[in-house]
Amino acid sequence: MDTFFQVLKMLGCLGMFLYGMSLMSGGLQKLAGDSMRSFLASMTSNRFKCVLTGIVVTALVQSSTATTLMLVSFVNAGLMALTNAIGVIMGANIGTTVTAWLFALSFDGSFSLGAIAIPLMFFAFILLSIKGQKKRNLGEFIMGFALLFLGLSTLKDTAYPILSSPAVHGFLSPLTGWGYGSILLFMVIGALMTLMLQSSAATMSITMLLVSAGVIPFTIAAAMVLGENIGTTITSNIAASVGNVSAKRTARAHMLFNVFGVIWVLCLFGPFLSLIGNIVTLFGFPNPVTSNFSDSPEAKAALVASLPYCVATLHTLFNIINTLILIWFIPLIEKTVTWMVPAPKGDEEEVFRLKYISAGPLAAAELSLNEANQELIHFGEICYRDFQYIREAINETDPDKFEKINEKLVKYEQITDRIEYEISTYLNEVSKGELSESSADRIKIMYKIIGEMESLGDSGDAIGRLLQRKFNHGKMFDEEMFAKINHLADLVNTAYEVMLENLRNPDLKDISRAVEAERDINTCRNDLREEHIANLETDHYQYTTGVYYIDLVSELEKIGDFIINISEAKMGMILKSDQ
Repeated sequence: MDTFFQVLKMLGCLGMFLYGMSLMSGGLQKLAGDSMRSFLASMTSNRFKCVLTGIVVTALVQSSTATTLMLVSFVNAGLMALTNAIGVIMGANIGTTVTAWLFALSFDGSFSLGAIAIPLMFFAFILLSIKGQKKRNLGEFIMGFALLFLGLSTLKDTAYPILSSPAVHGFLSPLTGWGYGSILLFMVIGALMTLMLQSSAATMSITMLLVSAGVIPFTIAAAMVLGENIGTTITSNIAASVGNVSAKRTARAHMLFNVFGVIWVLCLFGPFLSLIGNIVTLFGFPNPVTSNFSDSPEAKAALVASLPYCVATLHTLFNIINTLILIWFIPLIEKTVTWMVPAPKGDEEEVFRLKYISAGPLAAAELSLNEANQELIHFGEICYRDFQYIREAINETDPDKFEKINEKLVKYEQITDRIEYEISTYLNEVSKGELSESSADRIKIMYKIIGEMESLGDSGDAIGRLLQRKFNHGKMFDEEMFAKINHLADLVNTAYEVMLENLRNPDLKDISRAVEAERDINTCRNDLREEHIANLETDHYQYTTGVYYIDLVSELEKIGDFIINISEAKMGMILKSDQ
């Protein structure tokens, strides 16, 4: 029974560790989300800056998975080129080794972050209780940091008695004696553990526990580290599996980098471990390859203290050498992943699907708003394409050709309905996460924008039905009517172009052009109404034809109303972001 409760306690410590990791990473991303995104965007002018960016960002968020998921979202949203993302991925793999070194230091009795974890919780609680989103985000980061290392410290203390038991040794010892087969087996175990825990850092800490407790030799620990590097790529590939082509290529590049590294290390496994042993002996540690737990008590104690550092050294050297090799082949990697994930055939199918948010919200809700904003721009472009079909339908005089165009208007109405639903569902999921007040307000504005865009789709369908009734009654516009309607349509088209410019502008400060375009549309509508009344009094055209004509004018003017509402909402969203 004691063993059972010890196992439960160990699992609880592992849960505390994982929750602390998630809380710390999420708090930091919310605290420095905008700055981090700007840093990622600006520090990618060459491949070496990309690598440095990946190192810095991953060292800060303490998770290569979080960095890779950010990259997938940025490439998915068109905010970063695939070539730059590959360089950042290389740096992220080096940056994640910082976590391994912190764990190694924590395993050393001379440096225990677990000892200061509980006092840190008090200060974190104070920050969480103070008004102000930034203070709460900082408190969340500190609380996560404290839970992470308290969990690691208690995990170490709880796991050692269990791992040192004869039963565990009896179970694992036979599995470590199969030579190269054991290396492959534990590499698979490391990959599966990372996939299940969704954290290579957690698997790394478990590996350090196992090797320092003497349950597995250093060679097997090295195999687990290789497996962890494979397992961490699976998360990004799962996230990108339903994303667009660029997102899938980014995830594949991450996989190629780590798989290539694992292959060359497996081919040179013995020499590579010998290199690790020679390096650590330079710093006074015993060679982990030649030393064992059957040596003298003093030698055994020195080996136990050194093994976590040896694992961290291996992890670091693996990623540095891998980066130094592959950094020169980034264009080749890009070509390879482009071949692995080809572009879809035909543009028609790609037009009518979500481009940026189909992979679902990211781990940090704040970062998901970038993708949602890009999807709003894409939605606006689809509405503008719908308007071009509206113009074709207005000017088509052949009933058969009109039918084909009208089918497109009906299809676009269904498309806008579906996109509005999918974006609103996405925003609803994002809003369930922890958001700053300004981000919560931005989501409300995004709801308004997609509602207005869905109304634009409805307008196309309404105009199609109006023109269909005109054809059914055998009515036709004369050249003067066509000229005036097309003039109004030109004004609406200008308003559309201004709206798209505003949507694409991340620093929108002035919507005077949008206001002017809306004023021109209203002025034209008023003039046409007055002319219409005068024409009816003089029997200039038939009353029924005039009804279809003025109804079409009204529908075009409504489109202008929806367009200006979108520009005004975008302006409000920018103001909320600046607060």
